[in-house]
Amino acid sequence: MKKILSHCLGWGAIVLLLILGQTARSAAQEPSKDAKPADAKPADAKAAPEEKPKEESSATDHMIRIGGQTINYKATASTTLLKDDKGEPTALMYSTAYTRSDVKDFSQRPIAFIYNGGPGSASVWLHMGAFGPRRVVTENASATPPAPYKVVDNTESLLDKTDMVFIDPVGTGFSRAAGKAQDKDFWGVDSDVRSLAQFISTYVSRNNRWNSPKFLIGESYGTFRSVALANYLQTHEGMYVNGIVLISSVLDAGTLSFSAGDDRSYIFYVPSYAATAWHYKLLKNRPEDLDAFVESARQFASTEYAAALMKGSKLSGAETADIAKKLSGFIGLSEDYLIKAELRVALPQFSAELQRSCGLTIGRYDARYNGPTYDLLTENAEFDPSYTAVVGAFTAALNSYVREDLKFGQDKTYKVLPNEPSRVWDWKHNVPPGEFFPSAPTVGNDLVRELIDNPRLQVQVENGYFDMATPFFATEYTMDHLALPADARARIHLQYYDSGHMIYLHDEDRVKLKANIAGFIDGAVKQ
Repeated sequence: MKKILSHCLGWGAIVLLLILGQTARSAAQEPSKDAKPADAKPADAKAAPEEKPKEESSATDHMIRIGGQTINYKATASTTLLKDDKGEPTALMYSTAYTRSDVKDFSQRPIAFIYNGGPGSASVWLHMGAFGPRRVVTENASATPPAPYKVVDNTESLLDKTDMVFIDPVGTGFSRAAGKAQDKDFWGVDSDVRSLAQFISTYVSRNNRWNSPKFLIGESYGTFRSVALANYLQTHEGMYVNGIVLISSVLDAGTLSFSAGDDRSYIFYVPSYAATAWHYKLLKNRPEDLDAFVESARQFASTEYAAALMKGSKLSGAETADIAKKLSGFIGLSEDYLIKAELRVALPQFSAELQRSCGLTIGRYDARYNGPTYDLLTENAEFDPSYTAVVGAFTAALNSYVREDLKFGQDKTYKVLPNEPSRVWDWKHNVPPGEFFPSAPTVGNDLVRELIDNPRLQVQVENGYFDMATPFFATEYTMDHLALPADARARIHLQYYDSGHMIYLHDEDRVKLKANIAGFIDGAVKQ
């Protein structure tokens, strides 16, 4: 094993994580049979009235320099009470808003509503990694060491271009159900959209922002949410947004599923697999130009490879061997492995196999990260090194920042990425009455409607070459198959980065991401 690790040090940093846990037990002394319960009350005592949920807020003043200019701004950490149609409380939704202090005309100042995905993730990633005025410093493509973490002024913040409201959906961050509602009542495509729409409508009304240019910025499942949310705001609230930024997109869940009998995901992942093999220098004839190599991988995947998979069991042995050889030249796995896999390699298999000889597993969120494989015989990746490398830094930084700088949440628990929402998420969305076989969840038709109904709406799509969670070729396929007229399709703009799912973890691409989105906001406002 030592020889293996020594030989492979060139492929990336090797991090060994030791998790030590200890279970504490406590025992309570059995009370006397004659003792009365501590909370016993006289028979005629009235029950105390249930405490009504209350909004909380903390506003603090700050200053930052971005692009050579000094910006004074107010940070408002708060909870907003959501209500049902009867006016009964249903939830307290937490948000962190950053608003420039010297604005006199709000109609000239854009506002962006920002969130992550999951489903079931707080907005900590985009907040503390990409666009907030303060960000946590992480290592590039390797694990960030434990505390103390460094939090610095974020010169790539969007605050010079737009006010920002980072939203934590119910069940994440400090957001929770209230009254008779439960968190799980909000865990579904449509219920999630309705709650965020109510929050946004309430926010713009309270803060006189109805006439401000408005943007939705989401990452991962947050892109799915943004498209459905924009359509809901248009059709139910009469609120038309100026632009939508989709970071690491998934608009059609069926493109990522590796479902039996459906070969699309195997095709869509080939260019991402190829970029990853190129990154680790595992190709026999590795070209210098990544963009050109990715384009050739696109062409192969959509032509020869797709045609071979379409033949199914009718593909001959000679044809299988030919495609396996060509596929190996793109994605770095052996021809023998590809033949045994019948040319179909799912993501967990690829992540475990690509650097198996080095005893390493590659990341899902970002394939540039890798970590030691627990079981060298495993068929599928057992963890995601790109997640474990940064989750500690983001969690500690947010919890420290919100309490020390924003003066909020001292006695509250901030939920970064709880497991419960994704386990019970209701994926039904716009299912026609009586439909017996609902398709995989998609918001493609939502995007079509909002682009047609809102003829000035602009959409920008940010794609990382090393993003294995939402591969860029699947996003391209989705956008290319929308039933849109040419003028509407021209308002969808795709950008690419040498990074993973969380584009901002790569320093150079965080700068590029800021510049691209800043330009997008300017263009969408001035058109």
